[in-house]
Amino acid sequence: MITEFARRHFRHFNAAALVDAADAYTNHLRQGGQMMLTLAGAMSTAELGCSLAEMIREEKVHAITCTGANLEEDLFNLVAHNHYVRIPQYRDLTAADEEALLARHLNRVTDTCIPEEEAIRRIEQVVLEEWTTADTTGQQFFPHEFLYHILRSGALEQFFQIDPKDSWLLAAAERNLPLIVPGWEDSTLGNIFASHCIRGEIKNIHTVRTGIEYMMMLADWYQQIAPVHSIGFFQIGGGIAGDFPICVVPMLEQDLGFADVPRWGYFCQISDSTTSYGSYSGAVPNEKITWGKLSAETPKFIVESDATIVAPLIFAMVLEAETQNGLGAEKSMLASTAG
Repeated sequence: MITEFARRHFRHFNAAALVDAADAYTNHLRQGGQMMLTLAGAMSTAELGCSLAEMIREEKVHAITCTGANLEEDLFNLVAHNHYVRIPQYRDLTAADEEALLARHLNRVTDTCIPEEEAIRRIEQVVLEEWTTADTTGQQFFPHEFLYHILRSGALEQFFQIDPKDSWLLAAAERNLPLIVPGWEDSTLGNIFASHCIRGEIKNIHTVRTGIEYMMMLADWYQQIAPVHSIGFFQIGGGIAGDFPICVVPMLEQDLGFADVPRWGYFCQISDSTTSYGSYSGAVPNEKITWGKLSAETPKFIVESDATIVAPLIFAMVLEAETQNGLGAEKSMLASTAG
């Protein structure tokens, strides 16, 4: 059991913060709360879907904000995993070595190379059809909606190269999970979309809806859910994936003038960015109180470590807690019946 191991060995420092954050996550859900998860960095290429997909299926995550890269890279991995090239000695690569990877059309993300043709161009062919159809019919959709439609259509199933259960985007599409993708333009598919607009193959650049409309969508979602279910905020990394959605609370209160807007009810950030001069990603949670995002009473945690290690452990503990809770209820019922 992951939980048993963690409680035995993770007693201090970031290890203890991990356990505390997992326990508070579980308590938040048990009290009827929901959870917004944010993905920065290269979590999809790091195959976080192996653990995140199950969290989505088990309704431990209720909305996701992610970068455009994380949105598309889970899909790239789903259809081209066998063509990825891992380079364990990436720290020893010379500039000439990097040029050799470029010549092979291998786009490096730390120790993993994404194959251009098998991943990026394969998805481009499919998503371009969706963009073109929407453009010619005058329709507009969010970036994630285009990918949801492609996954639900089954158009890519013949290309799947991993167990579909390990794709967090596929799990999200099956649940119709609310996704927020701020700054989608800063992604490979965003660049590709721009290229087709420049060529004139797509006439309306608003065929793909983006940032401001995403904030409006998020504001609507938050106003519907927060009065009924306290919403927690589980942040992996920093950047726009975390900065964008957390601001919806002060926007509703300070910019729209709404009264009694609930603050985020739980906060945890996993980051290797330590507190420094002006680093938002390294800002301690209490700083967010001054911006009207968190309250003094909000359970707050920061785990300064590698998210590819920490997040799967926390997810496993949250999932095990639910299993243990179910077993406990079953034992109680059996005991009552026996009595």
